[in-house]
Amino acid sequence: MNYKLFILSFFISLLTWGQERQTLNEIDFINKVKSENIQVKRSIQEINQAKAEYLQSNALFLPNITASHSAMLTTNPLMAFGSKLNQGILTQNDFNPSLLNNPVATRNFATILQIEQPLLNADGLYQRKAAKEALEATKLQVTRKNDYLIIESKKAYMQLQLTYQGLEVMQKASELLNRLKKQTQDFYSEGLVQKSDVLAIEIRVLEIENSIKTTKSHIVNISNYLSFLMNSKTEVIYQPNNDIQVSNPEMNLANTLPMSRADIRAMEHATNSRKNMLQSDKLSYLPRLNAFGSYELYDNQIFQGGANGYIIGAQLKWDIFKGSKRIGKIQKSKAAFEASKLALDEYKMQSELELRKTQRLLSDAKRSLQFSKLGVEQSEEVLRIKTNRFNEGLEKITNVLEAETKVSERRLAYYHAIYQHNTLHNYLEFLTKEN
Repeated sequence: MNYKLFILSFFISLLTWGQERQTLNEIDFINKVKSENIQVKRSIQEINQAKAEYLQSNALFLPNITASHSAMLTTNPLMAFGSKLNQGILTQNDFNPSLLNNPVATRNFATILQIEQPLLNADGLYQRKAAKEALEATKLQVTRKNDYLIIESKKAYMQLQLTYQGLEVMQKASELLNRLKKQTQDFYSEGLVQKSDVLAIEIRVLEIENSIKTTKSHIVNISNYLSFLMNSKTEVIYQPNNDIQVSNPEMNLANTLPMSRADIRAMEHATNSRKNMLQSDKLSYLPRLNAFGSYELYDNQIFQGGANGYIIGAQLKWDIFKGSKRIGKIQKSKAAFEASKLALDEYKMQSELELRKTQRLLSDAKRSLQFSKLGVEQSEEVLRIKTNRFNEGLEKITNVLEAETKVSERRLAYYHAIYQHNTLHNYLEFLTKEN
């Protein structure tokens, strides 16, 4: 059963690995992510939503205009008399008490155009300022989120590079092992080695072949993720156009946390928005002054206008006391403002800790990178010596296999050290980026 499963998985991997292959340049990949990624497109809509909310505050300055047309049939004495009066068709006979008390059914069609113009609204001014600060906060939050997306995209691309480097290491190891396998079989035919040596090399060959298949499957998974980041529906196996290399080893990054960083500025704008909302709630005690007017057309026929009139006025409205609702709202806004200030201070402290931590990790990664490179050179020299001794019949195959395994491990560790260094370097650049 295990043999059948192995054969099945082998053919599945062949079919998967046989998909369309395409070379992918990192710069082109990042540009595609910036333009096509779904999160980027969603971010644009988040900004549009914040802009629309800010646009609503224009009502503080612009008039509110409505138009209506209504139809009515009534025998209500007051409404019937008033309708005739509005239509301008009142006669002396309409003052007959019997008609006033028992009017016939009266039709009335009214077309009314109304306008309301805010003149003085102190709390509204601060609500508008709060909306403006919220808009700026949203823009900066989106900028920071998109910057992080680029960092994650670069990390994914490096994972693809790292996996291909690992595949190359294992393929080279496979070539060496197959040569050793043939030579071991020849030695066994001549009676120079034991059967256990042949079995040992065969097991190692199978291990490498299985690792190669697993790595190829991993490449397919990463390629699918890159397609997702680019919002591409095509099933493509991507291949980087260059090997993974140490990125900007001499580049000096900032050592301090920049206060102009987008996420910090976004929280500052959010705090200012809370502050303005608190001021708005405090100013809600002041009266509001609004102008109003209307132009009215009346008739007993639809869409006519036999009589007309207008109203112009102003209203000073003062909500002197609204129970404890306004007091509670002010207290709530004050608590939200204080909490926002504390959250900003906490975030700055956390960001400072994250910066220091990343700096130490990057320093450790640099040392690990140097150690890994030295380890590769030493293990390759050991393998070369043991392979030569084996060819001369002076070394056991198990010792050669042990040296070969060590070389593969050290090579993979070296490439992984480069990946760790580059990832931390990019993240540190992200942490110290000024916007």
